[in-house]
Amino acid sequence: MPRVKYTDSDVALMARMMRAEAEGEGKQGMLYVGNVIVNRAKADCLDFRDVRTIRQVIFQVQGGNYSFEAVQKGNLFYNRARSVEKRLARQNLNFWREHPAKYALWYFNPYAACPPTWYGQPFSGQFKNHCYYEPAADTCASVYIGG
Repeated sequence: MPRVKYTDSDVALMARMMRAEAEGEGKQGMLYVGNVIVNRAKADCLDFRDVRTIRQVIFQVQGGNYSFEAVQKGNLFYNRARSVEKRLARQNLNFWREHPAKYALWYFNPYAACPPTWYGQPFSGQFKNHCYYEPAADTCASVYIGG
């Protein structure tokens, strides 16, 4: 059973986002970005109470801007999804979760050392240029369900 319901259109959309956000970090980096996307669709807390689909996650607006920089800047996100990224997206949607993004809801590239917290949320680890942050268990238990 998939972690979230999805369509072929969702797979392509998620694949485009994974590539746009982390192509320079290889397949592993793209999988970590995929973890964050799926985790946001599963989370029933914080800024993610009203997003349940992949499309809602990708196009979510917070503070007047899209949550993902790639949507706003229009870089690789607006290129067609390739089969390799679609395969990675399906892995995330169906089962793949791994540290440091296993429970992460946020990531960013600080162009410096990763801070120990980001907007009050604890640092869970780093992969190449991206720092990952997961919610404190008492603020978002839904992210930790299903392992």
